[in-house]
Amino acid sequence: MTGRRELLDTARTELAARPGVLLHGPPGIGKSTIVASLTASSATRERPAAVLSCSPAQEDARLPFVGLIDLFARVADSCLETLAPEPRTALRAALMRGREPADDRSRLAVRVGVLEVLRALASTGPVLLVVDGLQWLDEPSAEVLAFAARRIDRIEGGGVRFVATERVADGEQPERLRCCPPGTVALPVPPLTDDEVAHLVRAGFGPALPPALLRAVQEAAAGNPWYASELAREALREGAPVGSGRALPVPRELRALLLDQVRTLPEAARHTLLVASAAAHPSLTLLRAAGLPDPATDLSVSPAPDLVGSAAGLADPADPASPLADTGRLGVAAVDADGTVRFRHPVLRAAVYADAPEHSRREAHALLARAVTEPVEQARHLALAHPHEDETVARALMSAAEYARRDGAPDTAFELAGFAARRTPGDHPVDRGERLLAAAGYACDAGRLEEAGEVAGTVLATSGSPRQRVRARLILLRNAGQALEGTQDLIKEGLRDAEGDPEAQAWMHHWAALRGLLCGELEDAARFARRAARQAAGAGDTDTRIGALATLARVRSLAGEPAAADDALEEALALVGGADAGPESWGLIRMRAILALDSDKVTEAGDRVTELLADIGEFAGVEEVMATLVALTRIQVRSGHCREALRTAARCSRALAETGVQAAPTLYAAALAATAGGTVEEARRLAEQAVRASESDGDRLFLLRALAVLGQAQLLPGDPHGAAAAVEALQRVKELGEAMSAADPPLLRWYGDLAEALVVLGESDAAGAVIGEARTRVSGDAPGSVLAALERAEGLREAGLGRAKEGAVRLRAAVDLLRPLPLPVELVRTLIALGAVERRGRRRNAAREALGEALETATRIGAAPLAARARDELARLEAGDRRGEPGAEGPELTPTEARIAGLVGGGATNREVAAELFISVKTVEGALSRVYRKFGVRSRTALAHAMAAAVIASGAAVDSGEDDQVRPPERNMTISQSIGLRIPRVFDTRR
Repeated sequence: MTGRRELLDTARTELAARPGVLLHGPPGIGKSTIVASLTASSATRERPAAVLSCSPAQEDARLPFVGLIDLFARVADSCLETLAPEPRTALRAALMRGREPADDRSRLAVRVGVLEVLRALASTGPVLLVVDGLQWLDEPSAEVLAFAARRIDRIEGGGVRFVATERVADGEQPERLRCCPPGTVALPVPPLTDDEVAHLVRAGFGPALPPALLRAVQEAAAGNPWYASELAREALREGAPVGSGRALPVPRELRALLLDQVRTLPEAARHTLLVASAAAHPSLTLLRAAGLPDPATDLSVSPAPDLVGSAAGLADPADPASPLADTGRLGVAAVDADGTVRFRHPVLRAAVYADAPEHSRREAHALLARAVTEPVEQARHLALAHPHEDETVARALMSAAEYARRDGAPDTAFELAGFAARRTPGDHPVDRGERLLAAAGYACDAGRLEEAGEVAGTVLATSGSPRQRVRARLILLRNAGQALEGTQDLIKEGLRDAEGDPEAQAWMHHWAALRGLLCGELEDAARFARRAARQAAGAGDTDTRIGALATLARVRSLAGEPAAADDALEEALALVGGADAGPESWGLIRMRAILALDSDKVTEAGDRVTELLADIGEFAGVEEVMATLVALTRIQVRSGHCREALRTAARCSRALAETGVQAAPTLYAAALAATAGGTVEEARRLAEQAVRASESDGDRLFLLRALAVLGQAQLLPGDPHGAAAAVEALQRVKELGEAMSAADPPLLRWYGDLAEALVVLGESDAAGAVIGEARTRVSGDAPGSVLAALERAEGLREAGLGRAKEGAVRLRAAVDLLRPLPLPVELVRTLIALGAVERRGRRRNAAREALGEALETATRIGAAPLAARARDELARLEAGDRRGEPGAEGPELTPTEARIAGLVGGGATNREVAAELFISVKTVEGALSRVYRKFGVRSRTALAHAMAAAVIASGAAVDSGEDDQVRPPERNMTISQSIGLRIPRVFDTRR
């Protein structure tokens, strides 16, 4: 039922409200599958007294009453015995239980008998009539069914329902709706989407289906599930790879079904169809240029009237008086008024091509190679017409491949370069290696990583050139994406092959620098990047020198040296001739935008990346586009364009689904966008996936970012459970950053998140230690957002210690730092924190003002999770107002204090409270002391009485957000000796 759940639900709803449902569509589209599910669910739900069904076949269509015989196969003779004599005799004869009805009166009696049997069956319970294939129902049965259908509404209780299918061409209407009761709804069964076809094929034939095969199946099946399954099964059975000139095989049985009558056409017509199937854009003009004298006449030949065209459902050309008007009767191809030849369905085109002998195909391609003028298509036909080694053909193919890549078609370039390598003579091994390397590079550009790796592996295994082997390893390194941790041996082997070749050494040292960056080995990364830049300069390799300088800039930025990073970028930009120099400058522009983002120059960063995305268009490789989209998502989230960030992240996710490249960065972007504008649950799920992907790749750079987003997502609800999970993730960020000697501004902001999570858990001392450590690492020119994050954490810590007034002062200072900056998400977070502290400090007007502004801003920018937090805080504020005079509801407690008070009041020991809230016993003792002071009591018993009195006085429980029942302690783990905090293993990010 892939892709059919919504249609099935619609059919169920309609069948419950109407007398019948007719599902229609082309063969193989899935009508019978839907009817089977619909019938089964109806039988289960309504328990019909009778299900009368038939599935007519084409070969039975001329046999009278065979459909009626099948429908009434389960109707007992005893049911017929209740009929009046004449209808009984006639119906028994129609069902071959007596003599066949011979005259009009007998045929009328059959109709009456059928109607009466249905009425009798309906008197005992619902009746379901199912006809799967109305198009093949014999005419006498169809007439009987139409007679009964027009009178079903007269049956008492409306107990007869009708379900049917009819095969029609795409976009056409059913012709046998007359066989269904009046009011029957006709539902077209649409083609599946490409994603649904991919799911269907992978479910049936395994997830490791070659990407080229899946793409070919999707194109030929055009959403038809039966075609997709048959094509995939045949391709896997043959085992030959699809692509690079190897056509998609079409099963013999499917070809016979589609082309049975076409095979009887004259030779000229079949030849014309074959040439049309081999052309990328067939037209009468092209066919004439290919040497076919009269293709219009060839395509207008009319075979037998019962041709398979009726199944394929071709429409005639626009002008019925044209000599091309008969084309539609072929059931394979039609000709538009402008002379364009169109196959009715892509599978028909594939079937025509697959059905032809190999020599005929080569002849067709030879004709087209002489006729077409477009370089890429001409080269493709040339290669397919000459399936043997030929240096002239190989050179033409390589020229076309380079043309295709310049034209923004890396997929086509890969196909053509692969052709060129196979057409290269055996005595040209160096040329063959160069062409294979070009093909591998084009495959990388297209995101076809599996094919790129296979081609590069061929070069490594067969090339005698050390330089070519180095280049093959570069392809494999590029192919690894973010997963460079395990590539040490690949780099070492490449350096051995590169010995004595400064340019090749520069290539490998640059990749060593990239590996060091992703694996968190920043000093090694900087050393390798400088060495690569020097070697590239000596070898005159400007591109590698630019890349090495860009990598050095990334390393210096991560190490907290923005000035050094900017210097490296300036040197690289000078080499490319400025920011408008084309593809060589794209990565540098992205890097400069991220540096601006980290310096709170959000508008500048957004302008740069938006312009870059527009410039690279469709001419960039998949990796460039993905990297730019990830950068744009980061910028949109920080600038408060939360809805736009969700859309950009969705583009990343679609690209990931299509290519499988750069999983960790893409998942990180999706999680970040969900944290800002989606839901907390989705943000957590995506962030957990990003963490796992980064760990699998050994990519510590994106592991830092993924863990930070996971921490933010867990912190959003503001409850102790989420805060405990946030501390686990954010403590890992802190530890990883320290191990990498990283000190970039985002890392310092993550320190503030860690401190906030600790405050929610009541771990004020640990939060103070984190804030103090961060303060020592903040330089004098630190961005305002970093200072604001630390001020916010400090303000929450002060409030958590019972110093609400001091905390509010800190938080207002953080708000003042953020107001001049274009960072509305950070401002909303800080306003919510300020409003909560003011509320607990009983400054209700100030709380209402801060929370009102937070809610208005969050709603305007689409920050859904923060808007929900602001609404929750306002609701608590309004609940306090309704409780009457200040203080009537008892002392104001923080969420953690309220939970501790509730648990202790319920009889829990300090150790049980610590286990329940995932905090230390020392923290429980400190918080309990503050609660005693606020209630003015000295014992646990007195606290319980005081809380009960507060509840009675206010009519509401103390604001804890959870029940007070103690649950068994969960399994705990110690995450930091320096903090001394115990938290739950909510999500084991190390697995």
